[in-house]
Amino acid sequence: MSRIRVGVVGATGYTGEELVRILSRHPRAEVAYVSGKEDRSERIQDIFPYLQNTLDLKCNAFSINEAIGKTDLVFLSLPHTLSMQNAPLFLKAGKKVIDISADYRLQDTKTYEKFYKTPHTDAENLPRAVYGLPELNREKIKRARLVANPGCYPTGSILGTAPGLANGIFDESSIQIDAKSGVTGAGRRADKALHFSEVNESVKAYRLFEHQHVPEIDQALSGVSKKPVSVVFVPHLVPINRGILSTIYVKLSKKMNTEELLALYKKFYEHEPFVKVYGAGHLPEIKYVVHTNFCDIGLKVNEEKNLAVIVTAIDNLGKGAAGQAIQNMNIMSGFEETAGL
Repeated sequence: MSRIRVGVVGATGYTGEELVRILSRHPRAEVAYVSGKEDRSERIQDIFPYLQNTLDLKCNAFSINEAIGKTDLVFLSLPHTLSMQNAPLFLKAGKKVIDISADYRLQDTKTYEKFYKTPHTDAENLPRAVYGLPELNREKIKRARLVANPGCYPTGSILGTAPGLANGIFDESSIQIDAKSGVTGAGRRADKALHFSEVNESVKAYRLFEHQHVPEIDQALSGVSKKPVSVVFVPHLVPINRGILSTIYVKLSKKMNTEELLALYKKFYEHEPFVKVYGAGHLPEIKYVVHTNFCDIGLKVNEEKNLAVIVTAIDNLGKGAAGQAIQNMNIMSGFEETAGL
């Protein structure tokens, strides 16, 4: 079988590391280029010893010319604002790009600038960027050269809400999302608030009404609903390494019981390889999805209050980042969608 040459720019962050780990055993991809935040004398297998005898590559500072020369497809696992400086160069060179940052997720540059506090410098490529949630955009992803990989919080939130909105049974104005994430969601960086002694034995809410993933969720769900959607989203940091549990509260626009809503969800996702809808009486937990590319979904309806509660669980580094990015690579390249995952 033919293989494609892939590169990971930003391979020493949490998501970059997860990309390299999964790609190193992918049957159709050859990891041909990796770069780190700073110039290093180490090789990637010295930085991450579990790659010994699996991958032998230098991990130097990023070189655009070297990356272009060695790859067919590149993952940009970079901080926000840096991808839009480099993606145009890869695209001009005829390479496919999967951007892990938020630089190409929001179609409105003013919204991007409001939430990310910086001007968008590549508006030209925004219309070409496909939002990389396969369950909603698979056909567009197949033809894409630039994919904007979804954020971790939006992935669980959108997948948990989309079936009801697509079928017109949710009140669009009533959606409230309570999401709890492990610490790796903040990235591998020096920050006092993320130190073990600060996070351990505590749970906190943060960035109420201003979290950067809110417009991303609204944009995707408005597309599904064909009506404007504006959610209430409250993120929390919990003292675990990885995983996101999202609890979604929504009013029903028609009478329905738990079994009927579950049947609708199961039909919506019946052909999706990475979405599992639980039976009545069962709800997902983070421990069942860590180190996977699955989104597990459970729900229950309160018929007296005409209210549905949907719970989703994903691995923020898996389906919420690297796993989903590789799922997108598989679709873009014509591979089996589950390859390597």
